[in-house]
Amino acid sequence: MFDRKALKELEKRRKEWENSNYIPLKERNPEIREEFENLSWTRIAPLYTPMDIGDKDYLKDISFPGEYPYLRGIHSTMYRGKIWTMRQFAGFGTAEETNERYKYLLAHGETGLSVAFDYPTLYGYDTDHPLARGEFGKCGVAISSLRDMEILFKDIPVDRITTSMTINGPAPVVWAFYIANADNQGIPRTKLGGTIQNDVLKEYIAQKSFIFPPAPSMRLTVDTFEFGYKEVPRWNTISISGYHIREAGSTAVQELAFTLADGFAYVKAAMERGLEIDRFAPRLSFFFNAHNDFFEEIAKYRAARRIWARGMKELGAKKPRSLFMRFHTQTAGVSLTAQQPEINIVRVAIQALAAVLGGTQSLHTNSMDEALALPSEKAVRIALRTQQIIAEETGVTSTVDPLGGSYYLEWLTDRMEEEAMRYFDRIEQFGGVIPAIEKGFFQREIAEASYRFQRELEEGKRTMVGVNKYVMEENLDIPLLEMDRKGEEIQLNRLKKLRAERDQTKADRALERLRRAAEGDENTMPYILDCVHAYNTLGETCGVLREVFGEYKEPLIF
Repeated sequence: MFDRKALKELEKRRKEWENSNYIPLKERNPEIREEFENLSWTRIAPLYTPMDIGDKDYLKDISFPGEYPYLRGIHSTMYRGKIWTMRQFAGFGTAEETNERYKYLLAHGETGLSVAFDYPTLYGYDTDHPLARGEFGKCGVAISSLRDMEILFKDIPVDRITTSMTINGPAPVVWAFYIANADNQGIPRTKLGGTIQNDVLKEYIAQKSFIFPPAPSMRLTVDTFEFGYKEVPRWNTISISGYHIREAGSTAVQELAFTLADGFAYVKAAMERGLEIDRFAPRLSFFFNAHNDFFEEIAKYRAARRIWARGMKELGAKKPRSLFMRFHTQTAGVSLTAQQPEINIVRVAIQALAAVLGGTQSLHTNSMDEALALPSEKAVRIALRTQQIIAEETGVTSTVDPLGGSYYLEWLTDRMEEEAMRYFDRIEQFGGVIPAIEKGFFQREIAEASYRFQRELEEGKRTMVGVNKYVMEENLDIPLLEMDRKGEEIQLNRLKKLRAERDQTKADRALERLRRAAEGDENTMPYILDCVHAYNTLGETCGVLREVFGEYKEPLIF
């Protein structure tokens, strides 16, 4: 775009600017910081010019929104055509309590539901399992059976609103609960829209709520891909998640690289099964974190779209939708502070704005009290209002990709892509994602990044307002949510009643058919649905798969 003569003149002018402005500033203020780094420890220059993006061809490399490689967004009109889905992650206690929270959120303008499950559910256990003791409903809603799912979505039109479910190890079973609930209401599966997270690879890397070993887990994931495009075509059968990788302590570059590496691993696994890439790829989706470094986050989303589009094209995808990286974003839970919790509202607003300027399709904004408790109604309403203010008052939706072409942003996007590609090469040296997991590569990289950040925080090299700077003594005066202690008793009684009332012969036969399918090579989803329709519980259904596949025990890595 720029000839050599123009670039040479530009370099001269930049040096003149530094000599007349930046260098005198440092001379007047010797204590001023000379080096600035973002959260991935990338050094940031005081000024960026066209020189930093070289002879980039804007028409070819940056192009237009809705055009390959989708750097500027996957949709040509973006938020002028449709505002992102406002999807607040919610769930606690019983299905009844969470159903009330969903109706509250919908009444206040939420446009999509997002289900948080408690830890027993995430691990595929019923509430009455010995390992579930003391964990009922604390970090999400307890769902042990189809009966619970029926209550969770009572009087909510699942054919007219999309639902995201953050569930991984037992994702096929929980998805089957949702489908069976619609079946029983006479709602065609073709009308169901939503997402199951279903990302088991990141469980081994970061969140650790895995159940089965990697190979059978990948089989179950591919089963959902195949069943989804045949039976539930509007459903996203995976949400490949960088969010939990970032929450575990990774850098933005690691989040970008590890998430996309997982994504390509799923695609290759499905293709090895014999699935056509253009049949399942349009229903793959992603889930990213929105952290504190504003421009780094925006660059991350832009780089992710471009890497994914080019990589999928190399794998043989031909349909434009197969090249789209559609993603949900959640603001960074790990950035929230228990100290001065009201200032979390400011953090969340800035993080949410970065997600919007980065082109997200769906967004959750964290509540100010989440470092202390499950969100109260007031806190979650403020979080939702934050999205609504960004959408309707700031003007950022008026034009598509307003930051596109920024010298700094384009340089940073290129830099993050280069760093991600280097990580891809390192992962391939292990033989792929699963061997790298088994060798502890991802875990070590995240642990080292997390340790480095924490050390810098404690040494004062990084600032966290209210924690190591601008600290104050305060009395907590925000209302916190208190859970009903009777919830667990209600859930236990419901499970006992369900087992007493169901057709036990039908339930047992369904479980036995699932066992035979799991021992063979058939798609397990139809058999899981039969188990669910027979009112087998989550624990019973996952129990059969545990017996066939075994449970994964993470190796000790030093």
